[in-house]
Amino acid sequence: MPRATRALTPEATDWPRIAALYDALAELAPSPVVELNRAVAVGMAFGPAAGLELADALTAEPSLAHYHLLPAVRGDLLARLGRRAEASGAFRRAAELTRNERERALLLQRAATCAQDESSLASRSD
Repeated sequence: MPRATRALTPEATDWPRIAALYDALAELAPSPVVELNRAVAVGMAFGPAAGLELADALTAEPSLAHYHLLPAVRGDLLARLGRRAEASGAFRRAAELTRNERERALLLQRAATCAQDESSLASRSD
């Protein structure tokens, strides 16, 4: 019986399999973009800390220095870890790098949401 090519729900996505496929792709055709995509899959399969470790290792990669998806991925992983102030900064950096206005608006909205969440948490602990 063939495997379904699409999960019926986001929760049904087989992230460990996707991460394993990215591991194989990284062996066959290594590239910084493959590694970034692998970081996303690992973060979904094994938790945001595992994905962030891989994404952080790419921050010194010259070919990704102006690639908006690297800080966007970092922002998402940081937000999932509850590190909202850092996530906000990463989303703002991603917004600065993209040329797509809709993407910029979405990234700035995510930055604002993280900053607002951080501010709410800080005021509750006072």
